[in-house]
Amino acid sequence: MTQPVSPQPVSPPRDSTDKVPQAQPPAWRGLVVRADIRTLSLLGVLAALVLIGGITKPDEFLDTRNLQLVLTQGSVIGVVTVGMTFVITSGGIDLSVGAIVALASVWATTLATQEYGFGGILFTSVLVGLGCGLVNGLLIAYGGMVPFIATLAMLASARGLALQITDGKTQIVTSDSILDLGERDSYVLGVPPLVLVFAVVTIIGWLVLNRTTFGRRTVAVGGNAEAARLAGIDVRRQRLYLYLLSGLCCGIAAFLLIILSGSGQNTNGNLYELDAIAAAIIGGTLLSGGRGTIVGSVLGVLIFTTITNIFALNNLQSDVQQIAKGAIIVAAVLVQRRTASTT
Repeated sequence: MTQPVSPQPVSPPRDSTDKVPQAQPPAWRGLVVRADIRTLSLLGVLAALVLIGGITKPDEFLDTRNLQLVLTQGSVIGVVTVGMTFVITSGGIDLSVGAIVALASVWATTLATQEYGFGGILFTSVLVGLGCGLVNGLLIAYGGMVPFIATLAMLASARGLALQITDGKTQIVTSDSILDLGERDSYVLGVPPLVLVFAVVTIIGWLVLNRTTFGRRTVAVGGNAEAARLAGIDVRRQRLYLYLLSGLCCGIAAFLLIILSGSGQNTNGNLYELDAIAAAIIGGTLLSGGRGTIVGSVLGVLIFTTITNIFALNNLQSDVQQIAKGAIIVAAVLVQRRTASTT
């Protein structure tokens, strides 16, 4: 006699619209993709500018000496921009960088300083930059002043002191060890020493921002200062360090400018604050803080330097250059706001 077969439970038919839940990609992957897109876009703009320069002035623009000049001129403002990138990433601003460069350059080229030669000029440039950065940092971090006001006051004070030191005159460098660095004989495999210094500063800046706790604290402070404080970060001390870093970069840039021009002038660094802020913004550093990119800032510097060079070769007026830079800044900020609203 056969045993009755017990009915097997029948599973309900699966709806064709049901989907197996997929693992969501990590948030950082989207940030990396957007960063890559920004970098590629900047490289495309730079390539287009090189193409324009090659078409309009092929013999002059593509000349090796001219390309070396573009890189050399970009190195000075580039070092300043590295420091500015850190400050803006933290949610701050530094309007005094150009004035600090001027003050450091004239203080380092006085007759008393030049008696100590190469070391004396370098030491004075860096020390003046650090001193100005220290004052900015103390006023902002511990004095509670708004960065815009504090650095604006430093801009006026440093410019005035630079004018007082020089009495409106150009201070000529007489140290051969400084002047020799501006000669072609000092180039390393065709690369000017100033460009090598800029490359080293860029690499160090990238490593510090992306591979150290200092960089992570900087991003955290810029993203949400109160949350960073609750997480145990000393926000005031971090801001002090950032303005010291900006001052250090200004001191290095002043030394490079002394090599480039062979002199110290109270007009040095004019509008450097505009160029540094603009380069950082179009490079992808968020003006409100919380995001910064050294690579993008460097590409921004090269873009602006190339634009200036093309305009100069085509005998275009400087006011047209400033209008073009202003338009680029506005476009970059609008793109940032659109990107922020979609994320």
